[in-house]
Amino acid sequence: MKQALIIFLVFTAGRTLAQSEWSMQQCMQYAVAHNHEVKRAELELDNYKATKTGAIGRFLPTVDASIGGQYNFGRAIDPETNGYTNVSTFYNGYSINASLPIFDGFSRIHALKAAEASTLMGRASLRQKQDQTALNVLQAYTNVAYYEGLVKMADEKVRETELLLKQIRLLEEVGRKSAADVAQVESQKAEADYELTRQQNLYASAMLELKKTMAFPMQDTLLLSVRNVRTDRSLFANSESVMYGQGLAQELNPELQITQYQVQVSKHEWRQARAALLPALSLSTGLSTTYYHTLHSDAGQSFRNQFKNNMGEYVGVTLSIPIFNRLQTVTSIRRAKNNYRISLETYEQKQLELEKLSREAWQDWQGYLKQTVQMVEKIEADSIAYQLTKRQFEEGLSTAIDLRTTSAQLLNSKATLLQCQLMAMVKENLVRYYRGEVIWE
Repeated sequence: MKQALIIFLVFTAGRTLAQSEWSMQQCMQYAVAHNHEVKRAELELDNYKATKTGAIGRFLPTVDASIGGQYNFGRAIDPETNGYTNVSTFYNGYSINASLPIFDGFSRIHALKAAEASTLMGRASLRQKQDQTALNVLQAYTNVAYYEGLVKMADEKVRETELLLKQIRLLEEVGRKSAADVAQVESQKAEADYELTRQQNLYASAMLELKKTMAFPMQDTLLLSVRNVRTDRSLFANSESVMYGQGLAQELNPELQITQYQVQVSKHEWRQARAALLPALSLSTGLSTTYYHTLHSDAGQSFRNQFKNNMGEYVGVTLSIPIFNRLQTVTSIRRAKNNYRISLETYEQKQLELEKLSREAWQDWQGYLKQTVQMVEKIEADSIAYQLTKRQFEEGLSTAIDLRTTSAQLLNSKATLLQCQLMAMVKENLVRYYRGEVIWE
């Protein structure tokens, strides 16, 4: 009984979680955690970190050991007498070497700085992928919410036309309406059914697009908790001073950070290329020993004695002065300098572009908020006009065409209001994004 109760509770909890409503923030957070582009950006960031680790390792000495053995048949040099011999011998050698670059024109320093800037650029790129994924989910979420609202409006329209059709048929029976009036209302009923089916198909397509953007299982049910934005005037009363007072948050916006770090990477790569013109100084040290034995002979020293007696050490300093390498260094410096200038132009272009987009997003946000307030007032007027026309139609003072016109006008106003509310939400999050805020947390 206890096991059955536990299984039932686990099943019920899982079913409740699967059927719970998803808010916009939850959808964005799920997409950021499961999106494939975000995962690729995480792996690219790990590559940048590995490159930085390799740049740090260039400051450490390189140590390698080797061991080799060979059989000599026929004419060879006897290492004991340094003369030629015709007997078969076995030769075994051991060595260990270490080298450390002392000066390389500061190439390693600039390589490390470039790797550090690349790591920061990778983090900004990851943040940008996360934000872009969240914005894509936001757009897909608003599309689903929009079509969900249209489905509800179309369903209400179907029920309303059904009720109106019943009333018209009753009025036809008592002689207050003609067959033509009934036919016109039946046409409106058929049109409402068609519009409901069309909006349901659009809603289903929008839901599939949202699941794809979120990397959500297509076969699972996704229930949304749609909350419209507030429409009070206090939202945009002081937003102009906030937005234009701060402008584009250059130190926080990930898109601009990517180009800024790319400038640093290009600058250090340019300096690293110029370091090839300077001489390089390195220190090396090591030790080696050998073992020699004539085959088919018991004469000769033991392995232990030869390993000890033949051991030698060395310490060396190498100075490498570049003189001429077929203009390869000059070409590399020129290319790196051009890449640095290109990155500067890209940074300035991106800065102007984002500044324009941030101000445009703020203007659109303000416009949709004002349109929302205006559409609320328009819906009130359209509702009064529709109710009056409907009453006049029931009393025979207006035609079905007039009723259809006012009904379509009211439905269009409601759809426009929903669109303005959702677009205001989108633009508000865009404003937050350009200001450097994390919109999906």
